[in-house]
Amino acid sequence: MERLHKRLARAGVASRRAAEAMIQAGRVTVNGVPATLGQTVTDADDIRVDGQLIETGAAPKVTYMLYKPRGYVTTARDEYGRKNVLDAMPPTPGLHPVGRLDRDSEGLLLLTTDGDLTLTLTHPRYGHEKAYRAWTDGPHAPTPADLERLLDGSLTLDDGPATALEARPARGGAFVVLGEGRNRQVRRMLEGIGHPVTRLLRYRVGGLWLGNLEVGEYRQLDDRDLRDLLHPDRTPPQVWARQWERIEKRWG
Repeated sequence: MERLHKRLARAGVASRRAAEAMIQAGRVTVNGVPATLGQTVTDADDIRVDGQLIETGAAPKVTYMLYKPRGYVTTARDEYGRKNVLDAMPPTPGLHPVGRLDRDSEGLLLLTTDGDLTLTLTHPRYGHEKAYRAWTDGPHAPTPADLERLLDGSLTLDDGPATALEARPARGGAFVVLGEGRNRQVRRMLEGIGHPVTRLLRYRVGGLWLGNLEVGEYRQLDDRDLRDLLHPDRTPPQVWARQWERIEKRWG
């Protein structure tokens, strides 16, 4: 037997937390009966989400990286009918975005059918880095002194203190690296030091870089990509330097 939310994650429906939300919303049934939080299931149970039967066998897991265009939302459902990142991907049962990248932002977004990978990349305790290039409004770009406030722990947002792992000036903006992923965090942090963001691009998650991918393009990750993603500390320094040089040349 297995907890239902874990079974849904293993089937690639969503992360465990998102699966719990689906259950609470009444979208999941077990043997024709609305499911409840904490419910256990077996391989013999008929499990459906929005009426769609969930196959819980050992289907191959697939993960993609997408250069998300601005204007696309990453929520599983959008009541306003806006363009969804899944519209940019090949039809794949169980495919879902890993975390979020807000509608007005662009860049590296992961999509997967692997619920365990989603949990690993989104749970705060794992601390996978996310790196951004921001362009800001105002008469001048953030100075090193401005960006020091992102690093020294003195900045507090409406949902608590916020600290960047790295922050360095760039032409018309800054490069910022976070170890967490709160809602619109980079935008709020830079606005908090007087530099509102006009454009935001994510170029790295963990050890996986956006590289030369163009807007709207995607590719499937192989075992090496997944290893780089989850274990950036194993990337040779010369490879890391080459990736950074490519990003700086393209967006610096």
